Amino acid sequence: MGAIFRRELGSFFSSSIAYVFLASFYLVSGYFFCNLTLGNASSDMSGMFSSLLLIIVVLIPILTMKSFSEEKRQKTDQGLLTAPVSLGGIVLGKYFAVVVMYIMGISIVFLYALVLSYFGDVAWNMVVANYFALLLLGCAFISVGMMISSLTENQIVAAVVSFFALLFMYLLDVIASYVKFEFLADVLNSLSYFNKFYEFTCGLFNLTSVLYYISTAVIFNFLTIRIFERRRWS
Repeated sequence: MGAIFRRELGSFFSSSIAYVFLASFYLVSGYFFCNLTLGNASSDMSGMFSSLLLIIVVLIPILTMKSFSEEKRQKTDQGLLTAPVSLGGIVLGKYFAVVVMYIMGISIVFLYALVLSYFGDVAWNMVVANYFALLLLGCAFISVGMMISSLTENQIVAAVVSFFALLFMYLLDVIASYVKFEFLADVLNSLSYFNKFYEFTCGLFNLTSVLYYISTAVIFNFLTIRIFERRRWS
């Protein structure tokens, strides 16, 4: 798994993906920080964190689109399948490489908090809680994007399908508001990723929400492993 992880992480920087992702995230998050926090002369960063959700939906497909689709396109996936590494090791090696790239992006929020501390008191517990929520949400969404990438050899298709899948997950609470059946609306609200993230933004630590994000990552990584297991024996 370690070799897969190093190879995948290095591939981000040997291509333009790492630079596009980091530059885009830093630029947009900086814009939100200046307008929603500094612009309002406030030390409350919750507005910035909430606004970052949609940016994550857009940018995570950029990170995950080549994870497996590029291997299929270049026919190097057969080499991976016959390598002396378990399928779980292959998937998790790639998964953690993407997670590390994601962490490099979202960790900029601590720099914003340090800048803000020069102008006023910063609620560091809120900053850490929101960062933790961003991390958990990202880990869940990355697993979804990687599973979709394993289904196609076209990076653009993987990115577009991942975007719409993540957008659907992001808008579950909005979709629920248009559902006429109360039971179904309650189910969609209970599955809403935004609602669970909003709890962290408000300073509420809910263990159920943490387990929900972790379960999503585990389930979709497991599905990716199963996809490759079928391909190995087909």
